[in-house]
Amino acid sequence: MSVNLATMLREGTKKAHTMAENMGFIKCFLKGVVEKTSYRKLTANLYFVYSAMEEEMERHKNHVVLSHLYFPELNRKHSLEQDLLFYYGPNWRNEVKLSASGQAYVDRIREICNTRPELLLAHLYTRYMGDLSGGQILKKIAQRGMNLSEGEGTHFYEFPEIADEKAFKDNYRQAMNELPIDQATAEDIVEEANASFKANMKMFGELEGNLIKAIGRMVFNSLTRRRVRGSTELATAD
Repeated sequence: MSVNLATMLREGTKKAHTMAENMGFIKCFLKGVVEKTSYRKLTANLYFVYSAMEEEMERHKNHVVLSHLYFPELNRKHSLEQDLLFYYGPNWRNEVKLSASGQAYVDRIREICNTRPELLLAHLYTRYMGDLSGGQILKKIAQRGMNLSEGEGTHFYEFPEIADEKAFKDNYRQAMNELPIDQATAEDIVEEANASFKANMKMFGELEGNLIKAIGRMVFNSLTRRRVRGSTELATAD
């Protein structure tokens, strides 16, 4: 039995996506205000999150459901390692720390993979589809906002093994729609995707203090006052 999981996820996470895009940290980022200290902390958190996702995906690559979405070319761990080397230097492994919200995020990934591995799909969808949708746009924003040269601290946004990102996303969604799952499982995956958005939002929220300290409360308020409409993938459009 298969269900239209891709559409269910797209429709079922619209509200959460809008809320994520209206986080102060994200609104400032999309307007080109990128503060390096908070950004590198986010990069560190994402390193631990993607490490957990990708380790669990590797562990469950023969799972009856997850095996259909095993695409190592999506992996971000190595790219994030390159970026952390740039931001923290050669001793980065001893410098980076997982924040409280990042730890909760990682713990959730480990928990579901030990109990209901198919729910990992929700986290893969939330992160990778957003990464693929706006990688080059977000890369340019980060470069301008932090005055970075090409190849400095933005490897996270690059997918060298994926030649056509739109085509890959189409194939990925088709694979999701052909998964051997029932309606109840699909609904649980959508619920977990909303939990994934909330986990990301908590990480963004932790970073706002550093950002406000760097740019000032008045500037922060002026940048974040207007509410924006969300699309359906994290901080980007197709």
